[in-house]
Amino acid sequence: MTVQQSAPVPSATPTATKRAIAAATVGNALEWFDLALYALLASYIGRTFFPSDDAGVQLVQTYAVFGITYLIRPVGGLVLGAYADRHGRKKALMLSIRLMVAGTLLMAFMPGYATLGIAAPLGIVLARLLQGFAAAGEFGAATSFLVEQNAGRKGFLGSFQFASQGLSTLMAAGFAAGLTAVLSDGQMTSWGWRVPFVFGLLIGPVGYFVRRYVEESPAMAETPGVRSPVRAVFRDHWGGLLVAGGVLIVSTALNFMLQYLPTFGIKELGLDDSLAYVALFVTGAILTFGTPVVGLLADRYGRVRIMLPSALLIGAAAVPLFVWLTASPSFLTLMLCMTVLGLLKAAYFGALPSVMSDVFSARARATGLSFSYNTTVAVFGGFTPTIAAALVTATGSQVSPAYYLLAVAVLSVGALVAGARRHGIR
Repeated sequence: MTVQQSAPVPSATPTATKRAIAAATVGNALEWFDLALYALLASYIGRTFFPSDDAGVQLVQTYAVFGITYLIRPVGGLVLGAYADRHGRKKALMLSIRLMVAGTLLMAFMPGYATLGIAAPLGIVLARLLQGFAAAGEFGAATSFLVEQNAGRKGFLGSFQFASQGLSTLMAAGFAAGLTAVLSDGQMTSWGWRVPFVFGLLIGPVGYFVRRYVEESPAMAETPGVRSPVRAVFRDHWGGLLVAGGVLIVSTALNFMLQYLPTFGIKELGLDDSLAYVALFVTGAILTFGTPVVGLLADRYGRVRIMLPSALLIGAAAVPLFVWLTASPSFLTLMLCMTVLGLLKAAYFGALPSVMSDVFSARARATGLSFSYNTTVAVFGGFTPTIAAALVTATGSQVSPAYYLLAVAVLSVGALVAGARRHGIR
């Protein structure tokens, strides 16, 4: 069904809108920065907390923790999403950043397996659970907060949700490239991988301060509340959950595939560590600065007109790009492949937050967005690096991760078509 609003919601003032963008972007960038670091520095984290004689098994174990802790995200999405719908986007955003800082603190200072034994990997699991729970509520609250500032510019405003994730990739890749360039492998394993997590702790208070002094979303004051946002979502918006989750599948799988590719280049293709991370840095820059441009174009020309061709091209390009990368393994090839995928991803997910938000009413929006997003990420995102590494190990084919990307692109195309037909998304 198409979601109907009971009355037009007034727009925030230009000043309030700018502050909202700053609050969402700074906080999002911090939270996704910490999450991206784990994927990028997985090989060093694995040596610290998951001792094994087989480097491949060690990497799969490390990525498995990366994926397992995503299972908490649907729960976190429901809890923090409902909190945002009941008590306001602002309070939820302040809570999520506090939780993320707690998880980052554990990641930064948890002693390794050699010191604590089995307690060390368990501590990392706890840290990842805290980070996953925090990020679960972040997406729904921040996306709702952004798109509700101005209904006429929701494509552009919502794009900052994913632009901030691009910024986090940019920062994480910059740290990874810089550290691996100046530190030895032993230094990276011993202490170097912890440096960016400490940096995350330093900027955490900045994000909290910015969020504390923004105005609440106009929609929270203008629309009637519901007693149970969770019940409202599953009673009135089950179709919206399917559409919102479906259109997200290819975006989240590609996001984690891009984070996996530097490790793939290092482990499978023998590329230099720092150069592999430079390729991701370039991709992060594309996602950071290209996504808002796509949001602007989507407001003017229509979201489906941009997203549908992008999803089709992602599916069509996946296998040829992996074939090219494995046939000609070099820094230039890796960077070009990741640049192409980064451009396609920016084109697809620039308008994605506003599309997802349109299938939910205002007072159930944060809950619906949080649950659909985090369920999809748990199934198709968090385990993408694990699936990619396992596919290569099981099949012996370095191209095999591309077929997974092709499959999820087909699913998202179907969901996008359904959203256009059943929910009137344009």
